Amino acid sequence: MKPDILLIEPMLPQIEKALDDAYVVHRFTDVASLAGVAGSIRGIATGGATGVPPDVMAALPELGIIAINGIGTDAVDLNRARERGIRVTTTPGVLTADVADMALGLILMACRGLGTGDRYVRAGSWGREPIALGHAVTGKRLGILGLGQVGRAIAARAGAFDMPIAYHDIREIPESGHTYFADLTELARHSDILVVAASGGAQSRNIVDRTVLEALGPDGVLINVARGSVVDEDALVAALQAGTLGGAGLDVFQHEPHVPDALKTMDNVVLQPHRASATVETRLAMGDLVVRNLAAWFGGEALLTPVV
Repeated sequence: MKPDILLIEPMLPQIEKALDDAYVVHRFTDVASLAGVAGSIRGIATGGATGVPPDVMAALPELGIIAINGIGTDAVDLNRARERGIRVTTTPGVLTADVADMALGLILMACRGLGTGDRYVRAGSWGREPIALGHAVTGKRLGILGLGQVGRAIAARAGAFDMPIAYHDIREIPESGHTYFADLTELARHSDILVVAASGGAQSRNIVDRTVLEALGPDGVLINVARGSVVDEDALVAALQAGTLGGAGLDVFQHEPHVPDALKTMDNVVLQPHRASATVETRLAMGDLVVRNLAAWFGGEALLTPVV
């Protein structure tokens, strides 16, 4: 008989077919619907932003593996997973390039006003009224919060724009060749553009706060392709409204899918619906890694990309 798993977040049809072929897949709606099958479910496939709600984990006594389709683990209680001996995997590496590409795209859109220009043309305003000048990207000082795989990929791309790179992380990484700032506020003060590429979770919650945003300054631009929780969203809105921050490019938010209404009306803000890894190629590769991690666990083999 095929093992039972719970699919919390939908995946591409090809990936869901692979799961359906190998398992009895229960598609999650709510905790109450698990009542008749909870005791048989041994695995979960989910997304990084959705994770596994605590009440769902608690409802599954035989749960042995959580395979996350993404690199974020802040929506899964890893401590509780360890206590229960539940293995957790993610999909590192395969989405790095797309997330870094999105960061560069948001930089270009925010600095050059590409979204504003698109709306200007569509509205028939070209030739009828002026449009504001954008700001150059080449040569701007780039600060990166979190010099992991994604942060390093962003730095590599920024090099093509002759952007001096500096970063803040929990420790200095001398082999990176980039300038290290032990203090995030000082990094922001040094930077024209600050890109958030740090992991989410309690250790990074709201570390991009009012002080950091003020240090970035009225000509500075904040880009976030990491987690909405890393940025104090109220402070961000206030800084943009007051003009103490020049602009922002945001792919993630604190209370997704809710986005503060104030951000939607600002021409100096570029918004995306948490889709940095949302390409067919990358989502297929991510899903395939989820499938292979599940297969490894159920087959008693070593996990490919374990976190816990």
